[in-house]
Amino acid sequence: MNLNKVFIVGNLTRDPELRQTPGGQSVCSFGVATNSFFSDRSGQRQKKTEFHNIVMWGRQAEIANQFLKKGSSVLIEGHLQTRSWQDKQGVQRKTTEVVAERMQLGQRAGGAVTPEERSEETNSAKEELPEINLEDSEIKPEDIPF
Repeated sequence: MNLNKVFIVGNLTRDPELRQTPGGQSVCSFGVATNSFFSDRSGQRQKKTEFHNIVMWGRQAEIANQFLKKGSSVLIEGHLQTRSWQDKQGVQRKTTEVVAERMQLGQRAGGAVTPEERSEETNSAKEELPEINLEDSEIKPEDIPF
């Protein structure tokens, strides 16, 4: 069995760059940084940052270009791809990148919700939810195992 699957949750290191292929297909590329934390031998907490090149195609590329910017948080699901090319000096180059299949936008930078807005959201959500009366149903609270 073979599997090539990557999940990246991090922040953009640069604004997305949207281009079009000669055939009109949209392609977007950007970088994402991820941090991991560990304790070294002396017990000091350390941070290690990895940088990932992301490539996205089609409509998702256009959405990424529209809504993402440097510093944005994002979840990317995709697969690894290594490609090679020859640069202008004739040197053979290689790069490994994540080809995104799915993307989930994180919170917007500076998009914090004020307590008033949160209260309004909570109140409107309460109004939309139907009230459930457990006494009238066949399921009794004492029958629920947790």
